[in-house]
Amino acid sequence: MGSDHYFSASPASPENLRRIRVVLAGQEVEVTTAGGVFSPDRLDGGTAVLLANTPPSPPGGNLLDLGCGWGPIALSLAMTSPHATVWAVDVNERALDLVRRNAQSLGLENVNAVTPDDVPADIGFRTIRSNPPIRVGKSELHGLLERWIPRLDERSDAWLVVQRNLGSDSLQRWLAATLDPGFSVHRAATGRGFRVIRVRRHGTPPTGPIALP
Repeated sequence: MGSDHYFSASPASPENLRRIRVVLAGQEVEVTTAGGVFSPDRLDGGTAVLLANTPPSPPGGNLLDLGCGWGPIALSLAMTSPHATVWAVDVNERALDLVRRNAQSLGLENVNAVTPDDVPADIGFRTIRSNPPIRVGKSELHGLLERWIPRLDERSDAWLVVQRNLGSDSLQRWLAATLDPGFSVHRAATGRGFRVIRVRRHGTPPTGPIALP
């Protein structure tokens, strides 16, 4: 593809739409994928590990799939939390179109597939789930996480899956060193060569004098 990557905004490669069957939220479903997006022929191993090692999604509020691709994480969140609003975020317009198609075909009306700048700035998230685009490079990846993880609501978690040989352990150390003390970072699971990293935002401690009874 030359310079055309799954994280390109407008892939120049042929679309080559295809239908595949995958298991999402415990159900076998048929979805549409295409060339020029991440893992168009199957549910990739990292996403499968993430989906198998995260708790049920919050029943309401705003939920974020960061780097959504054709939508396996976002669709799973929408299926398990029909009363929540799921934000499927990607720079790849072809991927966003696929998420919209797949949400419509599955009857999911609670998915917003948008570019990063189209997410309202005042929205916080009850959870963030992501198979982040490691291959964009360390600087861009760090900037991406520094932009979105602070938007977690208090007492909420981000769950990231990263291949071990692509720097999962160093990313975990960087997160722990970079995020402010209101966050904690732990390895939550390991499987098939991937690590699942849990980032928790804790409640803000009270400030000022405490009123005595």
